[in-house]
Order: sequence, then C-alpha cells, then structure tokens
Amino acid sequence: MHFTVYCLDHPNMVERRLENYDAHKAYLQTAPVKTLISGPLTTSDGQTMIGSFFLYEADGIEEIERFVEADPFNKAGIWNTVDIRPFIKRVDNR
Repeated sequence: MHFTVYCLDHPNMVERRLENYDAHKAYLQTAPVKTLISGPLTTSDGQTMIGSFFLYEADGIEEIERFVEADPFNKAGIWNTVDIRPFIKRVDNR
C-alpha cells in the first residue's frame, strides 16, 4: 500500500529544521518502509521550508505511524501537524 505523509512545521522552524537535517536524512535511510518520494514543503517563494511531504510504501499504516513518530524532525518538535493518509496511485509519469 501507498501512504502520503503531509507535515506542517510550527512557525519559524527553518533554523531548527537545518540543525536536525543530517539526522533526519540519515534516519530516512534506515526506513523499514520504502520511501518513494520525499522533500520539503515551501512557501510561495519556493525557498522557505515550512513542512515535509513523503510518499511511502508499506504493508500497513501502523508501520508508517511508528516510523514518523521516531523521525528526528518530529522528535525535535519541528512538525506542528502530521497527516498520514492511504493513497491509491493511478498515474506515475516518472
């Protein structure tokens, strides 16, 4: 199954985000789930990071919930909201 994870940061988290970026990136490499797409969400300037988006593949949502819970960005209190949803992929033009 596929799952989207849409995270919005608390206000003014860019510096804390950058401080925890290496740990977050290393953590993603340990994923027991498959990361298909990931990257920061930004403001309309295309530069200022305000959140994160992930598309994962896993057997169930519980795996995703556990993985996101332990993410260094989550542990550092960067994310204000985390929304995890099942996703049906219909088109993939990569």
